[in-house]
Amino acid sequence: MNRSGYKEIIREMMGDFRYTHSLNVADEAVRLAELYGCDPDKAYVAGILHDITKEVSKDEQLQIIREGGIILDDVQKKAPKLWHAISGSVYVRTRLGVNDPDIINAIRYHTTGRAGMSLLEKIIYIADYTSAERDYPDADIMRERSNISLESAMIFSYQFTFKKLSSLEAAIHPDELYGYNDLVLERTESISHDII
Repeated sequence: MNRSGYKEIIREMMGDFRYTHSLNVADEAVRLAELYGCDPDKAYVAGILHDITKEVSKDEQLQIIREGGIILDDVQKKAPKLWHAISGSVYVRTRLGVNDPDIINAIRYHTTGRAGMSLLEKIIYIADYTSAERDYPDADIMRERSNISLESAMIFSYQFTFKKLSSLEAAIHPDELYGYNDLVLERTESISHDII
């Protein structure tokens, strides 16, 4: 399917704000892909589709997740905000015929991240934070960091997320903790090798 086809599909599934956000994420994903040497076409597809089920009802999201054979863990069950990434990854595979595992995983992990993320997964995770309409506190810092290092931007985003979730006494999904630790340990190993 071409870009205009994906635009038509998401236009029917979401309101104006979410549609604009999805277009912006796709554009930002292409920019980051070109900056870091990733396939810009794959980045566009993952970016435009990352929130495809965001405005689908909770019941329908759960049905899609079940159809995909995915069993939610205890944190996910109590965090409906995480469902759209999971249901979206199933939806694009089963209903749109997207069969590229890297695109599917980029959609699946764009809210939590995880350990061992691919370049495309990191790009979609960051593009969701740095798309043009984002104006949360420190959005400019995230944009600056994303131009220097995806990993630096991700560490900053995890710190931002952990502060917010802990202030709300909300659970932090293990994928987020593993993703953060993976990045920090990788950075520590890199510094250790430089010293030796």
